[in-house]
Amino acid sequence: MQDWFDQHPWVTYAIICVLLVYVYNNVFRVRKLPIIKNLIVYFLIAIGGFILLLFQLDLDLPIVFCLLVAFVLMQIVRIRYWLVNRKK
Repeated sequence: MQDWFDQHPWVTYAIICVLLVYVYNNVFRVRKLPIIKNLIVYFLIAIGGFILLLFQLDLDLPIVFCLLVAFVLMQIVRIRYWLVNRKK
């Protein structure tokens, strides 16, 4: 799988950015920000995604897999909360 990520760096970058935005929106965003601040945050996420892409491609660190694990764990928590609320 690492070879595929090495051959498709733009797709890997897009996957990293999408997962970072998802984690930011579901974990760290407390309230809606003004548009300018929101653009700054997403710009910084894009820069951080590029740095993580370099870690993924050059150092062979499993960045995409770690972000996927975080995504799956967040979905498990969401399903669990949904089941608990449904029982009430």
